[in-house]
Amino acid sequence: MQGLFIQLSSAVGGLMIIMTLFRDHIPPHLRDLLEKYTSKLVRLLYPYIEITFTEYTGEWFKKSDVYTAIQNYLTEKATTRAKKLKADTLKDSQSLILTMADNEEVTDEFQGAKLWWSSNKIVPRGMSLSFYPATEERRFYSLTFHKRHRDLITDTYIKHVVNEGKAIALKNRQRKLFTNNPSDNWYRYKSTKWSPVVFEHPATFDTLAMEPKKKQEIMGDLKKFGEGKEYYKKIGKAWKRGYLLYGPPGTGKSTMIAAMANFMSYDVYDLELTTVKDNSELRRLLIDTSSKSIIVIEDIDCSLDLTGQRKKAKKKDDDEDEEGKGDPAKKMKKEEETKESKVTLSGLLNFIDGIWSACGGERIIIFTTNFVDKLDPALIRRGRMDKHIEMSYCCFEAFKVLVNNYLDVESHPLFGMIEAMLKETNMTPADVAENLMPKSGMETPDTCLRSLIKALEEAKGGAARKKAEEEEEAKKKAEEEEEAKKKAKAKDAAKSIEGAKENGVGANGKLEEDKVNVKENGVTN
Repeated sequence: MQGLFIQLSSAVGGLMIIMTLFRDHIPPHLRDLLEKYTSKLVRLLYPYIEITFTEYTGEWFKKSDVYTAIQNYLTEKATTRAKKLKADTLKDSQSLILTMADNEEVTDEFQGAKLWWSSNKIVPRGMSLSFYPATEERRFYSLTFHKRHRDLITDTYIKHVVNEGKAIALKNRQRKLFTNNPSDNWYRYKSTKWSPVVFEHPATFDTLAMEPKKKQEIMGDLKKFGEGKEYYKKIGKAWKRGYLLYGPPGTGKSTMIAAMANFMSYDVYDLELTTVKDNSELRRLLIDTSSKSIIVIEDIDCSLDLTGQRKKAKKKDDDEDEEGKGDPAKKMKKEEETKESKVTLSGLLNFIDGIWSACGGERIIIFTTNFVDKLDPALIRRGRMDKHIEMSYCCFEAFKVLVNNYLDVESHPLFGMIEAMLKETNMTPADVAENLMPKSGMETPDTCLRSLIKALEEAKGGAARKKAEEEEEAKKKAEEEEEAKKKAKAKDAAKSIEGAKENGVGANGKLEEDKVNVKENGVTN
């Protein structure tokens, strides 16, 4: 070993002497010519190709998306194969990322080809002033492979790395919940159309109170949509899907949205229609949403009057304004109305499935409502709201999910009684959950279940009283309508008698009969 080191030192020393003589005694033009042909000879003999991916590209030094994708792809390779690692946090990532340290190398294999990835950095020799100090140290990845694999690497492997890197970024990203800003704030410094917060809702389909069969159906539908990019392209339809969630308050519509977002790993855009001025702003908001997202309009029946009634009411008020010109109160009212949202039903329909809806892909649009009958049929037809999901009252299967979530109980002697009562009583999952939740450390599962039974009994009694009151009111209303009909008939008869007298008509029999009818109904001339 010692002899080997001595020989190596001698060889390096001799090489340095030769390079010094070459630099000092060979004319520059001959030196450049010799280096040129030496490089060509090396390229002919060296069978490997190297591709460089720089961190920043473009004249504004924007960080390369390809570089970021490669960094994500190499994260998994680096943690298992590299000896030097660097811990870092990437933007919008929810976990610590381990990447290759500078001047480190890892190997990869793809369809029988062996490749080498290395992380490199160029440090500037001196200090300089720059508007982009982060770009002074130029980092880049180098990919080396045998030239016989050129077509495989350039045509397939690099695309594979970029796609895998983007998928890893989506998996590790911190998901967001967005709400739209008023358009008056869109053009301020660092302002955006959407304001995000971290989406941390814990709801999942496992904790959602719903029939298991129905949950499996929805999960299957979502999974098929997420894998349907080529299918939607084949049938010539934008890659989006609409869901209508309807049912009484407290049946879990908002929880369903959170469970869908967690299941699909999508961001959520909560669209408040009342802050959108017109259809043009609505389109801009749509364009500014990302793919792999859920766009939600909650309580669509209350957001805006989209059935044309608002226009009629406005026209009526405008007519009244014309009559009351010069009235300051009328003028202020008219000014306030001009500030109202001018989003129309046509604009919303185009937002859902018009030409602009195809900008971007993999979006889910969800409407929620408590009163589905109030919505315009054009708004919720198939093709716009593709799947209608009824969020109904709590059934026994949903109760078992809730009792397991809140009390960690899978079976209990009181379950039979509760099952029978849930079939006879309408109670929302929210009310059931509230009764199951322990209010103190002294409450046991048995106490909570008995509290639920008591609440169900009260709800059943209240429903019975309400039904009786409604029947009584309906009966009273029917009697009043019948009485009103009799009085109207009697009045008509009285008018006919009076008309006959005035015209001298003497059909005595008929007149006597009408008089009797009038007296019986309590109407006199």
